[in-house]
Amino acid sequence: MFYSFIRALVRIILFILNGNAHYLNKDKLPKGNYILVGPHRTWFDPLYFALAAAPKKFSFMAKEELFKNPILRFILVHANAFPVNRNNPGPSVIKTPVTWLRKRDISLIMFPSGTRHSQELKGGAILIAKMAGIPIVPAVYQGPLTFKQLLSRKKVTVSFGDPIYIERKTKITADFQGQIIKEMEQSFNKIDNEIDPNFVYIDPASKKENS
Repeated sequence: MFYSFIRALVRIILFILNGNAHYLNKDKLPKGNYILVGPHRTWFDPLYFALAAAPKKFSFMAKEELFKNPILRFILVHANAFPVNRNNPGPSVIKTPVTWLRKRDISLIMFPSGTRHSQELKGGAILIAKMAGIPIVPAVYQGPLTFKQLLSRKKVTVSFGDPIYIERKTKITADFQGQIIKEMEQSFNKIDNEIDPNFVYIDPASKKENS
């Protein structure tokens, strides 16, 4: 109930701030639970991913420091977020989402690169998908990268790719993990090209460093 309220509130706020969102290829979203993965390009792209895939509800990983504020903690917990220690991630970083994906009607949004300032993909989503017995769905966000750009009503596009299925009996070797990571990267590139063949992502943080 709280999640639905927050999602509706976020949808209204983003419509007022930007009002130019477009969601493509929703027919590729599978029934049941899945892990929605994409390149992490701005702090608000998970909000757009969640809105684009509605009415499906999602859980999120959030850095544990955010849970120290009691008000923010209440919002995060009731919005299906769970804490992760980025420096020393424990077993819960895998166990919690796997349990939720198996026992609850809730999917997971993950960014395989981990942060907005790295494009190197990691394999956590692959292990979680295997253990939970669910597919990975690639998604891409193109649009404003800063709050100022968002206010300019620049076009926002979220598009989905074909699901990637991993058999539960599959052994997660380094070679297999590399194969799936390559498949995700190729899917991201394909979706980016379908949205805008001239698209090139430039991290706003790197632009500041070079200015």
